[in-house]
Amino acid sequence: MAGHKYKEIAEKYGVTLNTVKSWKQRHSWSRDMGAPFEKGVHTNRGGAPPGNKNAIGNDGGAPEKNSNAVTHGFFRKFLPDDTLEIMEEIETRSLLDMMWDQITIQYAAILRAQQIMFVANKEDVTKVLTKSADNAFGGSEEWEYQHAWDKQASFLQAQSRAMSTLQSMIKQYEDMCRQGHADEEQQLKISKLKAEVKALDKVSAAESVVFKDDLHE
Repeated sequence: MAGHKYKEIAEKYGVTLNTVKSWKQRHSWSRDMGAPFEKGVHTNRGGAPPGNKNAIGNDGGAPEKNSNAVTHGFFRKFLPDDTLEIMEEIETRSLLDMMWDQITIQYAAILRAQQIMFVANKEDVTKVLTKSADNAFGGSEEWEYQHAWDKQASFLQAQSRAMSTLQSMIKQYEDMCRQGHADEEQQLKISKLKAEVKALDKVSAAESVVFKDDLHE
């Protein structure tokens, strides 16, 4: 907002260019082409994003040898650059943000499993080649058959464990919200997700009952 370039901000706070870009994205920094006028319409936040603690105790921003740079300097001896960039970007995220990331990844995995582990009906049998060999007398093959009831049982067990994990993470997130760590948008997101998970749970239970009835027939 003061007209500084990514490189200048990165050098000032001892972080990478990618970290500065993630700050810009996260905190919606914006400015017109070139530096703003002295009495521009943009608010100058002083470089680092709100809540950043790198500059505590230093009137001029982060100290020349701040602990953040020292820590990454130590790891730079052992870790590849892409891993360091991930670490630095993680530092710009709050604990609540990281918990939300875990929740969405787990939820996405559950939804994806609906397609991968789908069992159409009791005739849905999977045939898998487990061993093959050639010899002087011809060839031999061994096959494994996965019947519908076995596949459905495995799916229900896996989904039950995954749903329990997801609900546990949602509870942790709600606890953090009650402690005052969440804004209104974050609270609305978790409320919406809880409703979706509840609906998915009901659909899965109904499908399970229908499948069992189909097997009995």
